[in-house]
Amino acid sequence: MNHKLSLALAAALAAATPGLVLAQADQAADSAVEPVSGNPFFVVSNLPYQAPRFDLIKNEHYQPALERGMAEQRAEVDAIANNPDAPSFENTIVALEKTGALLNRAGAVFGNLAGAHTNPEIQKVQATLAPKFAAHQDAIVLDGKLFARIKSLYEKRDSLGLDAESKRLLERYHTDFIRAGANLSDADKETLKAMNAELASLATTFSQNVLKEVNDSAVLVDDVAMLDGLSKQAITAAAASAKEAGHEGKYLIALQNTSGQPPLTNLTNRELRKKIMAASLVRGTRGNEWDNTGIVAKVAKLRAERAKLLGYETHAEYVLEDETAGTVGAVNKLMSDLAPAAVANARKEAAEMQAIIDAEGGNFQLEAADWAFYADKVRQQKYAFDESQLKPYFEINNVLEKGVFYAAGQLYGLSFKERKDIPVYHPDVRVWEVFEADGSKLGLFYGDFYARPSKRGGAWMNAYVPQNGLTGTQPVVANHQNIPKPADGEPTLMSFDEVTTMFHEFGHALHGLFSDVKYPQFAGTSVPRDFVEYPSQVNEMWATWPSILANYAKHHETGEPIPQALLDKVLAAEQYGQGHATTEYLAAAMLDQAIHQQTAGNVATDTLAFEAKALKAAGLDYAPVPPRYRSAYFSHIMGGYSAGYYAYLWSEVLDAESVEWFKENGGLSRENGDHFRKTLLSRGGSADAMQIFRDFRGRDPEVGPLLKRRGLEAKPDAE
Repeated sequence: MNHKLSLALAAALAAATPGLVLAQADQAADSAVEPVSGNPFFVVSNLPYQAPRFDLIKNEHYQPALERGMAEQRAEVDAIANNPDAPSFENTIVALEKTGALLNRAGAVFGNLAGAHTNPEIQKVQATLAPKFAAHQDAIVLDGKLFARIKSLYEKRDSLGLDAESKRLLERYHTDFIRAGANLSDADKETLKAMNAELASLATTFSQNVLKEVNDSAVLVDDVAMLDGLSKQAITAAAASAKEAGHEGKYLIALQNTSGQPPLTNLTNRELRKKIMAASLVRGTRGNEWDNTGIVAKVAKLRAERAKLLGYETHAEYVLEDETAGTVGAVNKLMSDLAPAAVANARKEAAEMQAIIDAEGGNFQLEAADWAFYADKVRQQKYAFDESQLKPYFEINNVLEKGVFYAAGQLYGLSFKERKDIPVYHPDVRVWEVFEADGSKLGLFYGDFYARPSKRGGAWMNAYVPQNGLTGTQPVVANHQNIPKPADGEPTLMSFDEVTTMFHEFGHALHGLFSDVKYPQFAGTSVPRDFVEYPSQVNEMWATWPSILANYAKHHETGEPIPQALLDKVLAAEQYGQGHATTEYLAAAMLDQAIHQQTAGNVATDTLAFEAKALKAAGLDYAPVPPRYRSAYFSHIMGGYSAGYYAYLWSEVLDAESVEWFKENGGLSRENGDHFRKTLLSRGGSADAMQIFRDFRGRDPEVGPLLKRRGLEAKPDAE
C-alpha cells in the first residue's frame, strides 16, 4: 500500500513490507522521543505549500522527529483499534488516513536526503531506525483488533453508501493488510516480524555499500593525454573532482550507477575504457567491506521464506499478484518474447562496429568497454553526426526552461516562476512555483540536477508534500539527476540521454503536480510499480517533438538553433542502438525475476555463479552487452522494485500506445494535454490502473507500437 507516508522514507529505511508504509511502533520508540529543542519537524512548516524548512533542519533533528512521529502514530492507531464505537468508514479508514502527520513530514525529508545528500550521521540514523520502522509497520498490519474493524467494513462495503474512491480505499486497506500477514497465526506473525526487521537492516546496508563502492571505484588518471576524446569541460570537471578528492594535478573519472559509463563514448584510449568498465562491473563483488554478494543471497532467501509464510510460491508471485501484470507467467512471457530479437539486433549492431574496428586495423574483438565508442562511430557513418555535435545545443537551462517547462506550457498551460526565497538543502538545488493557465497556484517543483559524492546514482522523483483533499495540501515535488557539474563559469552541456532523462523525470513530477484525489493513499504516483513509469515515459516524447526541440536546442555560445539537417539526423537515429538498449535492460529485468522466482529452500548462495547461470538460461549472456545493473549494485531490487524492474518495459507498452494516440489526435495541443491530465495524470491511484488507461486511450493496450519503436517487429521473409 502506497500510504501517504513518503515512499522515500520506506526506501531510505529499507522498509521490509513491500509497498506498505503505515503501522504502529514498537515500545522501544518510547525511550527516545524527547524533543530536541526547536526541532523544525515538530510543527507544520510555515513556508508556502508547507515546503520543508531546510534553513532550520539539522542532522540531529531527524532521529528524534522520526521516533516521536512513530510514537504519535502508534497512539493514534491504538485509539482507532480500541475505539468502543462500532466500526465506520470515518472512524476507522478515514481516521487511519489522518494518522502520522509528524512521521510523514520528517520521513519525506529524511527519505529523500538519504539519497540526495547523505552523510555519516544520516547513514547512522538509517541503520538505527530501519528495523524499528519495519516493526512500526508490522505492529499495525498484524494488529488483530484493527484488522477486525477493517474486515467488518469490507464485508459490508456494498451497503455503506461509499463513493468509488472511498470504496477503493477500503478495499485497498483490506487487501494490503492481508498481504502483509494479518491472517497469520500469532506464532507466524512473530516469525514475519523478525524477517522484516532483518530484511530492513540488510537493505540499508546494501544501499550504503553501493554508494561507498561507487565513490571508491572512481578511476584516477595521471596523464591528461589519456583523456583524449573528452571535451574540455569534461576534462576540467575531472580535474576538479580529483582536486576535491585530494589528488590535485590528476583527473578523476567518477562512476555512475549503471554498468555502462558515459565517458566510454568519447575516450579514444582503449586501455582506459577497459579500466573504467572493469571498475564498474566488479562493484560490490570485490571481497572488501562493501561487498554485497552475501547480502543479495541473504535477502533472496529471506524474501522467498517470507513469501512461503504468506502463502506464495515465490517472492515474485507475491509481488506480481498486486501489479497490473498480475502473474509471473505474464512477465516471463513479455521478456522471453522480446529477448531473442533484442539479442539478435545487438549482434547486428556489434557486427557493424567490428567492421569499423577491422577497417581501422584494430586487431581486437569488440568488448563491452568498446561498445559506446564504436556505436558513436557507426552513428557518424549512418547518420553523419555524433554526440559531441549535439551537446553544444543542450545547455541545461535551455533544456529545462525552453524545453521541459515549455512543453508543459504548450500541453497543459503551466507556467513557472523561480523562487529564490524557498530554502534548499544544497546550493545546487533550485525551486520553481508552478501556476495553472488561469494564474492559480498549483504547487512547488524542486530541481536537483548535478552529481555529487553524497548523492546516490540514477535519477528519481519524490514528493515532499503530496496533494490530497482530506488535508487540503497542494503538491511539493522534486526531480533529481546526476549530471556532471562543470567547473565554475563553464556551461552545463548535456548529453542527449541526460536530456531525455530530464523530460522523463518531469513526467513523474507532472503525475505528482496534477494529482486531484481525496485520500493521501492515492496521491500522485501512488500507483502500481508497473504503471508508475508510464506517464514519465510518455513525457519523453516531447524531447524530440520538432517544435519543442527547435525551441530549446540552441547553441550555448551563439544562440543559433540546432541546424535542421542535424535535427533530422537526430530524429532519424532515434531507433539506432535499440538492440543494445533492450538487451541490457532485459538482462537486468530477467536477473531481478530469476533472483525472486527462487523457492524457499532452493535459493542460491553463490550470487555471481547464479547470475551467470541465469543470464545464460535466458539467452542474455552476451558479453559485449552486460546487464544494465549487476546483482551487487542493483539498487532497484533492494527498494521498491524487487521483482518489479520489468515495470519499465511493461509501462512502455502503454507509453508507446499513448504516443500513437497523441500523434493520431494532432500531437502537441492543449486539448490533448487536458485529456491526458483529466483522464489519467490527475487520478493517481484512485481507480484501477488499467481502467484509467482505458479511460484515456479508449481501449486495451496493444504491443505493436512498442515492437515498432524498439525495432523488434517481425520482418517478412525476403522473396
